[in-house]
Amino acid sequence: MQEPENIVWVADLGPIAYEPACALQRELVEARKTGAIPDVLLLCEHPHVITLGRNGRPDNLRAGERLLAQMNVEFHHSDRGGDITYHGPGQVVGYPILDLAEHRRDIRWYVEQLEEVMIRATADFGLAAHRSDANHGVWLDAPGGEEKLAALGVHLSRWVSSHGFAYNVATDLRYFDLIVPCGVAGKRATSLERALGRAVPLEEVRERLVAHFASVFEREPARINRERLEQGTHTAHPMDHHAESAAI
Repeated sequence: MQEPENIVWVADLGPIAYEPACALQRELVEARKTGAIPDVLLLCEHPHVITLGRNGRPDNLRAGERLLAQMNVEFHHSDRGGDITYHGPGQVVGYPILDLAEHRRDIRWYVEQLEEVMIRATADFGLAAHRSDANHGVWLDAPGGEEKLAALGVHLSRWVSSHGFAYNVATDLRYFDLIVPCGVAGKRATSLERALGRAVPLEEVRERLVAHFASVFEREPARINRERLEQGTHTAHPMDHHAESAAI
């Protein structure tokens, strides 16, 4: 039985390595194209990994293979838009699998909606996050200038989205020293806990992000488990290689 169009499946994958998360996204994208599943929001937390987007500059990686190995950090190329970024424990990563043909076929609009989700979630904790005129993502004002709270990098295939956002909650910010974050020199990363000066449970942040995601994209969230999610991919068609990326 087909789910109503105004449903978004929400699946919390918990800790998961980067490559399996990407493989699952690819399967869900194909299932979404066929209408086998409704929109999906995957939430997860990655072990230490640095990813370079398809438009990224390799010289924005400041660490060599030896240092990465010593720090137990993986490195992967990604088909998302944008430059280089870091994922790790204490960060909420969101991967929306949305058919933008049922929302709005506008990649700039989509990116701004994702930013809006995180701006609203941050406001729930009493902080005024904002967009930056010069750079995408979500930012907080600080004494030394803007600091990046969340990054975005998306991929579209026949208007179905993958990849998404990374929101720093309790992230160890020292790992951002291994890169030029998002390829923007002179800008620092920050986290919700650093900005607030107190601990924040990841579950609380995930709940706020889900609530605002549902509101912004006008979808009713329906929690599902991993087994149900993977069942929905079995009717997917072969891969379609025509795609776009947002350089964020």
